[in-house]
Amino acid sequence: MHSNLSPAAFLIEHQALFDSLPPGPVLDLACGHGRNTLYLARKGIPVWCADRNPEALAAIAAIAEAERLPIVCWQLDLEQPDSAPLAGRQFAAIVVCHYLHRPLMPALQAALLPQGIIFYETFLSQQAQIGKPSNPDFLLKPGELKQHFASLQPLHYVEGEHQQPHRFSAQLIARNHAH
Repeated sequence: MHSNLSPAAFLIEHQALFDSLPPGPVLDLACGHGRNTLYLARKGIPVWCADRNPEALAAIAAIAEAERLPIVCWQLDLEQPDSAPLAGRQFAAIVVCHYLHRPLMPALQAALLPQGIIFYETFLSQQAQIGKPSNPDFLLKPGELKQHFASLQPLHYVEGEHQQPHRFSAQLIARNHAH
């Protein structure tokens, strides 16, 4: 299997959490080529994968059809000004890997069902010292990810330097309190 198509390591390490989700689909936001979408769907978890790249979504859809996987492909530009793409939608879990668009943070929290879980990993500001991304718009400040989701119950949080691949990132897994 192509290495960059391996699912995010922290999803595999914490896969048992998917057994405790409320009923409903998982949203894989800015899913790229679907490494996390396919991993979860192959476990029988219904996934909505959202991305603005129609070619990537078409490739995921072809695999989903061939393998009869529970995947909905959703072409979406998350960065359109004045758009509220997640408004009125609710998900059992939201997975975000290597994507940061700060104006979307409140909408992510609002789109979690009660007891739903967010799985979020993206790059820290130190990443710019070793490679891409280097634009500060796409890099977290220390402690920032935790602050964005401070009202959720933290289940896992780590930030710093990671190997294989070498990167500086923050990982957060947090549960939405029951409403």
